[in-house]
Amino acid sequence: MIRQHITFYGDVQGVGFRYNAYHIANSLGLTGYVHNEWDGSVTSEVQGDEDEIDLFLDKIGRGRYISIDRIEKTNMSLDEDERTFRIE
Repeated sequence: MIRQHITFYGDVQGVGFRYNAYHIANSLGLTGYVHNEWDGSVTSEVQGDEDEIDLFLDKIGRGRYISIDRIEKTNMSLDEDERTFRIE
């Protein structure tokens, strides 16, 4: 089990990115959140099995109209009390 802070750059706002992330994360049993930033990027914290997070990242780039130019990831401490994935 790991937790990562992930920032997505590219055409990721106004294209259904957060809702796509929400549905993919829930289908994989991941917890965390996804949030639009003022600079046009999207940040997310995702917690779960490393293989499931890798699958999340693979699937999210396949969304219609979504074009990810770059992804930055940082490992974080686990949030033992978190139970859901939410859109902020």
